[in-house]
Amino acid sequence: MKTVVAKLAGKFAVDLEEVDISGDAGLMQKYGDQIPVLMLDGRKIAKYRISETDLIRRIDKVQVTN
Repeated sequence: MKTVVAKLAGKFAVDLEEVDISGDAGLMQKYGDQIPVLMLDGRKIAKYRISETDLIRRIDKVQVTN
């Protein structure tokens, strides 16, 4: 997932933040078995992996509604 996100990051007006959850017990409990998790506009949009096509579609959808 990280490779897909990095590849597309420069093509969209989005801010990226990578969070290491290993130091946060609350996040570990919430997401520990789902790593990696991809959040967009405060919502989980993927876990484990995402294709470029799906990521583009989801970013476009969020940008249209905002």
